[in-house]
Amino acid sequence: MIQPVILCGGSGTRLWPLSRKAFPKQFVPLIGGRSLIELTLERVRPLASPAEGVICVGSETHRFMVVEAMSSAGVTGSILLEPVARNTAAAMALAALQAAGADQLLLFCPSDHHIPDVEGFAAMVRAAAPCANEGQVVTFGVVPTFPSTAYGYIERGAARADGGHAVARFIEKPDAQRAQQLLFSGGVLWNAGIFLCKAGTLLAALEQHAPDILAQCRLAMAGAKADGIFIRPAQAPLQACRSESIDYAVMERHGAVSVFPFGGQWSDVGSWNAVADMWPADADGNRIDGKGIAIDARNNFVHAPTRTVVVLGTENLLVIDTADAVLVADRSKAEQVKNVVAELEKRGSPEAVNHRRVARPWGTYDAIEQGDRFQVKRIVVNPGASLSLQKHYHRSEHWVVVRGTAEVTRGKETFLLSENQSTYIPLGEVHRLHNPGKTPLEMIEVQSGSYLGEDDIVRLDDNYGRVVPIADATKKQA
Repeated sequence: MIQPVILCGGSGTRLWPLSRKAFPKQFVPLIGGRSLIELTLERVRPLASPAEGVICVGSETHRFMVVEAMSSAGVTGSILLEPVARNTAAAMALAALQAAGADQLLLFCPSDHHIPDVEGFAAMVRAAAPCANEGQVVTFGVVPTFPSTAYGYIERGAARADGGHAVARFIEKPDAQRAQQLLFSGGVLWNAGIFLCKAGTLLAALEQHAPDILAQCRLAMAGAKADGIFIRPAQAPLQACRSESIDYAVMERHGAVSVFPFGGQWSDVGSWNAVADMWPADADGNRIDGKGIAIDARNNFVHAPTRTVVVLGTENLLVIDTADAVLVADRSKAEQVKNVVAELEKRGSPEAVNHRRVARPWGTYDAIEQGDRFQVKRIVVNPGASLSLQKHYHRSEHWVVVRGTAEVTRGKETFLLSENQSTYIPLGEVHRLHNPGKTPLEMIEVQSGSYLGEDDIVRLDDNYGRVVPIADATKKQA
């Protein structure tokens, strides 16, 4: 059987402002209200061994988003939490070391690709399994439909009897003229970044071509700690590991690499133009997602999920509307959106990292309004979930229950609040919020004080392992 490995540590800055570092594109509900990671997990589910399940490789910050996606997709398995991101070579090495054995077939998939032909994808992988069992590293190439400059290419070599080809060479992302030449040659495929091989095959290839990366990953896994489905490799060895993609570290240098073609629809959803192409165009070439309206306009894409956005007399624009940021860009500049994020980070803008609506292990909060010495949040707590037992040095809080039932701990007392009831948490008081019900708890929180940052939280107890020593938690006040 095959064990899928889902690589979900990317940041997806080219889809800002919808995708941000704290909420990357793989977790954003882009396709019919479903996230790309959820669709990826559903796509690999028929291939996975019931006993082993899947391995997800991601970050500590996003661990509960991964858990939620796995639950929604109906898959089980383990989650490797990288303490620092070191690109795909290290991520794949960690997964291979975690696998059940050297002969375990591993299917490495990015978590942020869109492949709607689930059956075709599964058939392609199954057809390539015998080749991988022979000791080949199998990669999958997409039959190109236009001369793309956004994708790398794979040149096919000698044909195999099983439908695959030897890989003649990998080709970097070309310019427009070179892409046209490659398409006319007929012997190339887009590099999809999906791999199938035995765990032992990958480890041997890393030992040959990137022994330093493998050595650090071995040390990290030797010091790994398990916490339920979470596996935390040791941090120090990975900090000392160089960051390298698997293509540079192994694939472009390894002799035993085969490629199998895939003729179905595929997108790496790597830019807003790629997202736009997933929506039908009207007679004037406009593509509208949500409440957008186009008047005397041509070839625009408008993403407007919550409020009306009108483009009037415009051409070739991307208009992306979110609660706290709007992107307006020429479609020819879609690949440069990542530069916008870099500029926002340089300016210290919080919109580079966080949405107004922030996911937490227990639910979400939405910072509705903020001013001098006050902030208003809408908080949603999942059924059975609890916030940490905590206190604040610089703010007090008023809580009003809008829907559901809240169990409130305030100092030494614990009590219930129903809809339209409220309570007050004085500055410095130990408190906790718990949802004892079977439906989401919704409430409005009004904060007031001299400092309202998220780092003014001292956690005394937490169900999600977020308690830190008080000395660390109070550095902000020192």
